[in-house]
Amino acid sequence: MNDPQATTPAQRRFGIGKMVLVALAAFAFTFALVPLYRIACEKVFGVRLERQAVTAPTGRKANTERTVTVLFDGGVNSKLPWAFKPEQATMQVHPGQQYEASYFARNESTRAIVGNAVPSVAPARASGYFSKTECFCFTAQTLAAGEGRAMPVRFIVDPALPDDVTTITLSYTFFKNDALTSQIDAPTGVSSQPHAAP
Repeated sequence: MNDPQATTPAQRRFGIGKMVLVALAAFAFTFALVPLYRIACEKVFGVRLERQAVTAPTGRKANTERTVTVLFDGGVNSKLPWAFKPEQATMQVHPGQQYEASYFARNESTRAIVGNAVPSVAPARASGYFSKTECFCFTAQTLAAGEGRAMPVRFIVDPALPDDVTTITLSYTFFKNDALTSQIDAPTGVSSQPHAAP
């Protein structure tokens, strides 16, 4: 009479395979916790976590013995009814390391508006040594009526920055994007092209 509790070698191999898969899945999930936590905080709850400075991907070694002062400035063109300013006035950085700063914009009008930010770096000869790796200025920004939003920028100061440059100013001016704003104002389903007479 066969024992119902007995297992065949194939069943044992299948059971061991399942345990190995569960262990691998748990291992992978452990490594995914940190990025998942960051995504949840930033995308779901709107909390931006502070990121540590990382070495620049330029191949040059970061110079942690040198400090450069970065000043932040921001403004808007007179045709754009937004408030816009940096969330920090200054930052001490080491050339060759990546840093993140943030600006804040608020649409003070009663309708949605699209804006574009134009950056500038001073002194002019420092502009070639100041790299933005991520920036709100790379794309047009849309703010609904009364909406406010933090706008981060990540940057690296090249270690080859001349020694006599000790201060860099990063400035942005926001301009109204009339073409994209008019698309928002156009009634849904209405074409901007004239229709031919029947």
